[in-house]
Amino acid sequence: MKNKKKKRKGFQAGSMRCPYCGSPVIFRSADGIYRDNSKGMMLYVCSHYPQCDAYVRVHAGTNIPVGSLANHELRTLRRTAHQYFDQLHQSGYMSKQDAYQWLADLICAPLSEAHIGHLGEYYCKQVIEESRRLLDRYQRQKNKKQFRMVRGGAAAS
Repeated sequence: MKNKKKKRKGFQAGSMRCPYCGSPVIFRSADGIYRDNSKGMMLYVCSHYPQCDAYVRVHAGTNIPVGSLANHELRTLRRTAHQYFDQLHQSGYMSKQDAYQWLADLICAPLSEAHIGHLGEYYCKQVIEESRRLLDRYQRQKNKKQFRMVRGGAAAS
């Protein structure tokens, strides 16, 4: 049996194009883009960088992107969406697995494709809005329970 390298299904780095300007994408070091690249991160970057500031980092030690190319605005939205999304499981509202299932349901995608790094502007805004709504409701329920406990405890004294 031949030892063939396993290729990621549907991933062809050589044919990547910038979704913003249509230019070819190059694989390069994050030096000059990241302030601190002491970890030696690699990126796929639009060949017209910095005029077109689209890029995406890759998983450490691979050439597999963590998402899709994004400009500054989309990268900022993704970061914000991830912050709110992470609070869903870090707050104890749901497990991490349940949070990813919730995300998959929200974006109508299979669980295997539920990653914020692949979302566009519309779905990032949906994740932010829906996460805020769930977290606000969860916080109100927690506060209500604490109020009842304090009130009940004071009445019993």
